[in-house]
Order: sequence, then C-alpha cells, then structure tokens
Amino acid sequence: MDSGKPAVAARGLTRVYGMGEAQVTALADVSVDFAAARFTAIMGPSGSGKSTLLNLMAGLDTPTAGSVQLGGKELAGMSDNELTAWRRTHVGFVFQAFNLLPMLTAEQNIRLPLDLAGDRVDPEWWDEVVGTLGLGDRLSHRPSEMSGGQRQRVALARGLITRPDVIFADEPTGNLDTRSGFEVLSFLRQSVRELNQSVVMVTHDPAAAAYAQRVVLLADGRLAGEILHPTKDSVLSALDELTTVVAA
Repeated sequence: MDSGKPAVAARGLTRVYGMGEAQVTALADVSVDFAAARFTAIMGPSGSGKSTLLNLMAGLDTPTAGSVQLGGKELAGMSDNELTAWRRTHVGFVFQAFNLLPMLTAEQNIRLPLDLAGDRVDPEWWDEVVGTLGLGDRLSHRPSEMSGGQRQRVALARGLITRPDVIFADEPTGNLDTRSGFEVLSFLRQSVRELNQSVVMVTHDPAAAAYAQRVVLLADGRLAGEILHPTKDSVLSALDELTTVVAA
C-alpha cells in the first residue's frame, strides 16, 4: 500500500470561525503530508488546532482556504453526498466516545459501514481484522457487555473493515484506563505494522504519542515542528518548549 505517495496531504489549510470581533483562526496556512502505512500523532497545547486539522483532513469540516487530498482525490468541490460516500469507504474513524450502537452486537457494529454502503464482507479481511484485534470471542456481545478497551477495539475494527486509506483517531484512549489505553495503542500500532494501515491520531498524552512513528506539532494553529521516532521524554520536552513559547 505504501507507494511513496502520502495517504493524506494538506496544503495551505486555513479554518476561520465566526466574523468580525468574534472571528477566531483555528488553523492558519498548514501544509503537511501524512505517510501511507505509518502511525502519526498530532500534538500541541490546548487550542492549537489539533482536532480542527483532523476534522478538515477527514472531510468532517470544510476549510476556509486550502485543500486536502485523501487517497489521491481532492476533497474540495465534492457535494455532501459525494463526500459522505467517499468517507464511508476511504476513511475510518475512531473517537474516544466509541460511538457504538448499544442495540447491536460487536459483529453488527463492525459490519455497519459495509451494510450502509451495501458492500459485502471480505471473509479473509474480516478474519484478519478480528483476529488481529482479538475479538473472536466477543462478536456476539453488545457494548454493555464489554469493557472499555474491548469497545474501543470494536470501534477500531469498524474503522478498519472497509480498508480505508486512513484511520483518523481523535483521543482514542481518552475514556480508557491506563491498561486499556495502552492495549488500544498497541493494536493501532499493530494495524500499521501487520495490516499496512495508515493512522493519524490526535492525542494530548505524551505516553500515547510515543506509540507513533512520528509526531507532528501544532501551536496557535500553525505547524511547530515534528518528532521522528518519538519517546515520552522527547515529546514532553517538545511540548514544554511549545508551551513556553506560546506563553511568552
């Protein structure tokens, strides 16, 4: 899958909310590539534009200026219906709230994107995703019958099942205890290594970011650097520097 082209590319992304004195620039002229078959984290101080960047790249929000290419296709100019159909098959989402339907079993929740698109399950891919995430004995369980870590793994499987170009994860460990959080992060890293998936994750947790292969740093809505092969200490140091600069 990694052909040398980025899984998602942002060019000059700007997002302004409000008008007049209430106008806020959440993102300002950001250009950045996210490599295919890699695990990248986005970090920065509160209000730095992390979630805004993620939402724009995932097609959940529309930029004031700039462009996004995802899976080799320009998102600008798509109608709402076209964008919805494109997201359904090319983008996977994993959010901290899980967003599982409580009346459905784990299996039904995982299959939901395929059912909505009218697509069939690829049996080999199903076995690979379910097996990699260790969900084989949980498929008949409803969300209320599973732990937080298990529910997040179901959400991850749902995000993977359509073979999307990119998995976007927004604070995927935010509602989990430490053990469950690290379990999910390990599976995210495993999906990159073994399933050749591309993952872009927003997190505020330096320990979580250390699971990624690269960290992209934001401050005041602008790119502020990157960390390759991050560790918890290197991320903490970089965030301390950013916070000092922003405070100054």
